[in-house]
Amino acid sequence: MKTILITGASSGIGHATALEFLNAGWTVGLVARRTDRLKALAEDHAKAIPLPADVTDAGAMQIAVETFVQRAGRLDALFNNAGTFGPAGPVDDIDPDSFDEVVAVNIRGMFIAARLAFAQMRRQQPQGGRIINNGSISAHVPRPGSFCYTTTKHAITGMTRSLSLDGRPHDIACGQIDIGNAESELVADLKSRQPDMETMDVAHAARSVLHMANLPLEANVQFMTVMATKMPYIGRG
Repeated sequence: MKTILITGASSGIGHATALEFLNAGWTVGLVARRTDRLKALAEDHAKAIPLPADVTDAGAMQIAVETFVQRAGRLDALFNNAGTFGPAGPVDDIDPDSFDEVVAVNIRGMFIAARLAFAQMRRQQPQGGRIINNGSISAHVPRPGSFCYTTTKHAITGMTRSLSLDGRPHDIACGQIDIGNAESELVADLKSRQPDMETMDVAHAARSVLHMANLPLEANVQFMTVMATKMPYIGRG
């Protein structure tokens, strides 16, 4: 029986990925702030474990990880997914407090989850596991008015590479999935401002994460890009 912890599991890509893993027979830890949504998902799936927590709260996240391991037995994978877009606009329109809020979720939150997962994977027997970070197309090239989001997602690429390197002696693999325009609440908000935006079913992203997680630890998808075919990524800018 395989186990995975998913942050940001109450909506969007996180929710779709949780369903994909549950349907594949995995035991899934559901981390998000919206307790009602997590409990609703768990009511329909015996292997879903709701773990209400704010990813920026190190103490709450430690309790969530410890609770999951106690119930599931071990941690095979983390989908480090929780994120926020933040305010849109040029840099001089962005309030410093708003920027800090995006950094808190997209960098601090992913750091906390990775730190806890790495520690568990290093000490469990058999040792090892896999961390999959949710980067973004914006980890490579920005869309206009995405200063906060793009800055933090570039940082996640560095986080992925460092985790990959530091995880080698402990059989901890780390990869990054960069998703472009999967239909979610975040993309729906963007599409409301850009009605002609090309999108894809979020299930394609979820299945891609499952593929990465199903690999044996001797193999790793270091970086995967999955996106709406016609979105202006190639040639963007």
